[in-house]
Amino acid sequence: MLDKKFNLENEKEIQKLWKEKEAYKFKGVDERPVYSVDTPPPTVSGKLHVGHIFSFTQSEMLVRYHRLKGENVYYPFGFDDNGLPTERLVEREESIFAKDLLRSEFIKKCTATKDKYIKEFQNLFKRLGISADWDLGYDTINELSRKVSQRSFIDLVKKGKAYRKEMPVLWCPCCQTSIAQAELENKELKSYFNYINFSVDNEKLEIATTRPEFLGGCVAIFVNPNDERYKNFIGKIATVPLYKNQVPIIADEKVSIDKGTGVVMCCTFGDQTDMEWQKEYNLPIKKIIQPDGTINPLVPIVGGMKTLEARLKMIEELQKQNLLVRSVKIEHSVSTHERCGNEIEIINSPQWYIDILSIKDELIKATDEINWHPESMKTRYLDWVNNLKWDWCISRQRYFGVPFPVWYCKECGEPIFASKEQLPVNPLTDTPPVEKCSKCGCKEFIPESDVMDTWATSSVTPLINMKYGEKDNYESILKPMSLRSNASEIIRTWDFYTIVKSYYHFGIRPWNNVMISGFVMANKGEKISKSKGNSKVEPIDLIKNYSADVVRYWAASGRLGTDITFSEETLLRGKKLINKIWNVSKFIEMHLTDFKDKEFNDFEYIDRYVLGKYKKMEETLKGSMYKAEEASTNIKKQAMDEGKIIVEEARRNASRIVNDALLRAERIELKADTLERNARIFKKKLKLVIEQQLAVVDEIEILDLNDND
Repeated sequence: MLDKKFNLENEKEIQKLWKEKEAYKFKGVDERPVYSVDTPPPTVSGKLHVGHIFSFTQSEMLVRYHRLKGENVYYPFGFDDNGLPTERLVEREESIFAKDLLRSEFIKKCTATKDKYIKEFQNLFKRLGISADWDLGYDTINELSRKVSQRSFIDLVKKGKAYRKEMPVLWCPCCQTSIAQAELENKELKSYFNYINFSVDNEKLEIATTRPEFLGGCVAIFVNPNDERYKNFIGKIATVPLYKNQVPIIADEKVSIDKGTGVVMCCTFGDQTDMEWQKEYNLPIKKIIQPDGTINPLVPIVGGMKTLEARLKMIEELQKQNLLVRSVKIEHSVSTHERCGNEIEIINSPQWYIDILSIKDELIKATDEINWHPESMKTRYLDWVNNLKWDWCISRQRYFGVPFPVWYCKECGEPIFASKEQLPVNPLTDTPPVEKCSKCGCKEFIPESDVMDTWATSSVTPLINMKYGEKDNYESILKPMSLRSNASEIIRTWDFYTIVKSYYHFGIRPWNNVMISGFVMANKGEKISKSKGNSKVEPIDLIKNYSADVVRYWAASGRLGTDITFSEETLLRGKKLINKIWNVSKFIEMHLTDFKDKEFNDFEYIDRYVLGKYKKMEETLKGSMYKAEEASTNIKKQAMDEGKIIVEEARRNASRIVNDALLRAERIELKADTLERNARIFKKKLKLVIEQQLAVVDEIEILDLNDND
């Protein structure tokens, strides 16, 4: 018998039963259609918050629907535990810096930390009722993930889509690693426009800059060809103040006439426009910024200084020589690293890249083969692809990541790649597959010390799920997968990069559907996030206080792709609903003590009415599978309101209900000599029974369907 009231122990018993019965285990390929889910592996960078609960629950509801349809569900659950996010977590928790430790020692600390958090994450998701097959679980640094990531990299190298080149790269001096365009975050920061006099044929040419510390790296001056003020300067040579070097004045329409003085100095490299101009006009490169963010010691006046210190020193020197006209306070957009929030720099450095610029058209076409839920999120993907400026930089100067399976010839620099039998390989501890360089014959090799960008590994989650390249793979049933679910902020990273990898490896889309959830907001305009630590409630406390089903009801209240504010009121409504469903279940259980499961079709009028209502609700829910908020509203209405409607229906049609029952009785096969007598007796008894049933219905109504029991 069910307990009098629903409590948390009921959920624990059910979850224990699921585990014992292996209810959600994928038991191999059979005749059923496969429904597969490319679950977003949460990043091991801190505690999970209600935003994760919100997003994962919405997609898991869809999984349960397809399981109920009889489909063969492949539902793995992974964790993204390699790369900079995990490293920064370790540094923060242990008050250390990776650069101060031996590489092997720091990796051990990262491994211990990620194992601890993964265990916490798993326990939370299991308590939430996530119906994944945990035996299919993975993390992005385990052996299979390393092997698949390295196999993917080598395949792209062979296809000419992955390459190594020394050129300007986005760089974070704080994290001391290269980053990709997708990792940039623009911030509005306060600064100064410093108006400085350059000289051109004994004339003054005033330039406004926020970064005077880059004067030593100035290689050209740019003006807009349509700016009448400076047409006579185009093609001339300008002298850089303090440094006295000569630079050309070039016309380019990217110069904003209304910004500053309308004259811009191009330095290597002050910003991303400088990168574009240097490449387009083949300008020389002067190394100003070091990897640690300090000025190159060889630069006169400010060499060896930190950037802010160098900026103040340069302003001081310009003032001394009357070259600084004025300084004006401004607020402008600055590119920062999304991981640490610090301003990025641009330095010249050899890195590994994946070609994405040459296939922009193909990547745009690929999204037409995918169903986006909601459809509006497709626009975000297209906007990102259309605005790509650089190939994808995938190498990182960090420690806890998937190693590049590469060595370099000490003499000529020729790369030597690991054989497929060696994978996964660590070139820092393993030997190359050859004894000498095929190009120059040298027998000494330098191992690659960089690791792959975390997105370079998480972008192959479909390949990890299908065990790409392994003998016991699932490639035949997971190309493409059925569903990818994630939040909107990683459309430009996880979704985009996965589409890139799938296109290069297989020439097809990675999934049929993409499901995008909104954010849970802490305050107006501020989403809840691990990095900000701005969640006021812990997910596990919500489950303990309200139950998993109540929390899931709250998650279902959110519309896909739309942000919501965390609401205690919605949880209370969910608690009422769960109690009502529990009470209804107890009422049904009372009338099923002698029930034997068998086929039955001889329904009375009121039965047909209730079943019709249920069928209508079922059809509505089938059309709402990507609209959880509509489905939850329909269920609530059915549970809370439909009881009263049935009571009224029974009252209005009492006579019809009785007559319907009598007609059924007359169909009973009785002997001719007793039919009339038995029918009269049955009619009287049936009338009494119907009256009693209506009294019971009235009693159900009196229970008050909106109370808190």
